[in-house]
Amino acid sequence: MEEFDWVGSEEHFVDRPDIWKMQKMAIGRFGGNSAAGQTKNEDACLAWANPEEDWELAMIMDAHDTAESAEVVMEQFLAHQEEIRSFLSMDVSFEFFQSLEALLLRIFRQKDFLATCREIQGETACLITIRKGKHLYWFSVGDCLLYLFHPELAAMGQYQLNQRHFYEWIGRNNSFAQAVPSFSSGLRELRQGRNQILLATDGLTECPGEPYKEPAIIYDQFDEINEETGIRNLLETVQQQGVRDSVTLVTWTVDVAEKPLYASNQQTVTKEDSWGVE
Repeated sequence: MEEFDWVGSEEHFVDRPDIWKMQKMAIGRFGGNSAAGQTKNEDACLAWANPEEDWELAMIMDAHDTAESAEVVMEQFLAHQEEIRSFLSMDVSFEFFQSLEALLLRIFRQKDFLATCREIQGETACLITIRKGKHLYWFSVGDCLLYLFHPELAAMGQYQLNQRHFYEWIGRNNSFAQAVPSFSSGLRELRQGRNQILLATDGLTECPGEPYKEPAIIYDQFDEINEETGIRNLLETVQQQGVRDSVTLVTWTVDVAEKPLYASNQQTVTKEDSWGVE
């Protein structure tokens, strides 16, 4: 079992890109440029990997006003880590993912947690991504980004999995304190071969000059290089472009042996093919 967690208030990485390499996952952190006015880092991330049980979990947060909201979400998540990890050891099924979402909702709607959130300053976006078997599940509040890179998907122009949503947060103003919470979630079958998963806070795409506004450019940054080098290239570019906002990245790859779903009139395609569904 590999594990990592960090909140920007612990170490801000302003003017200093940092790469943390786990055996399975790579994490990139950059606090922004002080020359652009940055003085703090309100991002956070968590990464767990259990090769024996064939799953990974990553969470990133992008807070504003203060890092307090990221801190309390991290504390709440870690307080339930044994329950979450025990759940992830179960066999994959559709009911598994339904119950997983119910668990996350229960964690974020606990009365004590909501009461704590009312006493802090600021709010955070939060993206949780879980890979179990050949499936990828995500649970998102706010505007963090999730990408899935695979040649077959790239041939169709598909790179990004989630839709960014504004006016959703966890914190003093809290989506989960409403009678009906506002969040998004999704479940995706991975493709056969090498799938790369990337989570990013929006400093990556809202950098001056917008070098990574288009997901295809991010995909190209990882072409035929390892995840650590790809992350380093992304962070060095936004640093050179003078980004003020902090940038946090988590990425890893998953190799899938099983053939996925195709249309009845399709054949398995190669990386060089450009194809569509009639």
